[in-house]
Amino acid sequence: MTVVHRHPTEADYDAVVRVVDDWWGGERHMDVLLPRLWFQHFTGTSWLAEDDGRLVGFLVGFQSPDRPNEAYVHMVASHPNHRTKGIARALYERFFAEMRERGVVTVKAITWPGNRRSVAFHRAIGFDVDDGPGTQNLYGTSAFAEYDYGREDRVVLTRSI
Repeated sequence: MTVVHRHPTEADYDAVVRVVDDWWGGERHMDVLLPRLWFQHFTGTSWLAEDDGRLVGFLVGFQSPDRPNEAYVHMVASHPNHRTKGIARALYERFFAEMRERGVVTVKAITWPGNRRSVAFHRAIGFDVDDGPGTQNLYGTSAFAEYDYGREDRVVLTRSI
């Protein structure tokens, strides 16, 4: 397997949004969290991973305009048949390197506390789970109840780079 990494273009939108629900197990509609605007305005800080021209992973993230020392990863995923091959880790490493060059010192991400695979993955690559005031144990990890939309629980993850 020879993985090639590149920044996406708007033309990549359909290929990514077509697989995102399946890559999340088909239980949740994740495509609504990835509107086309991410592929119009954040391509310079996002990454795709391809093997022989086929999409095997992606990371959508950006440097915060309001907090220039901080970056945020909106979504990261790898093809289910290619997990444990370091694809998502490599995407993060490219993102971290690029953000360091821009002066970023902290990267944040959020995930649903019931997504134990995501929480474990982020911890394994050096993210800390926010367990400060306002958190509670949800699905076995510290999380903020009703963090998004007054109904969606979230784990807040932070890593220094």
